Amino acid sequence: MHVPTIIKALEHAPLDTLPALRSLNKFDMERRDGDTGPTIEDTMESSIRRRNPWRWEWFLIAALFLPSALNAQKNDVMGQIQFEGKSSIDKDSGVWVDGEYVGYLKELKGSKKILLLPGEHEIIVRQDGYQDFKRQVQIQPGQTEIMSVSMEKAVTPPLPTVTATVKIVVNPARAAVFVDGLYVGHVGEFKGMGRGLLVAPGSHRIKVALAGYDTFETSIKADAKQKVEVKTDLVKSSGPLAAPLVSDK
Repeated sequence: MHVPTIIKALEHAPLDTLPALRSLNKFDMERRDGDTGPTIEDTMESSIRRRNPWRWEWFLIAALFLPSALNAQKNDVMGQIQFEGKSSIDKDSGVWVDGEYVGYLKELKGSKKILLLPGEHEIIVRQDGYQDFKRQVQIQPGQTEIMSVSMEKAVTPPLPTVTATVKIVVNPARAAVFVDGLYVGHVGEFKGMGRGLLVAPGSHRIKVALAGYDTFETSIKADAKQKVEVKTDLVKSSGPLAAPLVSDK
């Protein structure tokens, strides 16, 4: 859209439509390289001030408070689930909501709280060497559902007497790690000096996944007592985010 078209629409627009102008493409609002003239944003401000000084102040107020109002409306519609765990095993366990891994239990609060649409949802909490914790939960609009998690030991085969070590160096550290299709923990559990994932010698398939990011997969071959490093940065997904929503507010 050209500057004259925007200004003409702006000068004749009713006050309550002005906040919609915030959706203008950022590229259109900024000065192009080599362009020394006023930006569209500068021209808009000048036009509003000339027509009605008070309108500019109302425009700024609407632009400032509209996002907060929309967030408040979203939170009224969405419900929240809050997890509680007593042991370190409980708190480090991975959480799946409707089949989607969303993070490990102790981090899913505050800025990473889980918001869900009203209705029934399936919750699964997993930890290597423990039985899956499964629950069906009914979420109500604007309400918080508290879920206490207690992991129980599973019967597992003994570790091999000879192992190899896989160092997982991946960002974000909250991503889930799978070996040969089985969940073994989140990245943060295998990072740092003297820490790693013990596997039987041979070939293995490593997968790292996190909601909002493209899944990373690779194959490794580790000899006995060998150390193998898997290192990468997950790439943010270009597709739209689907429920469940991990809030960033």
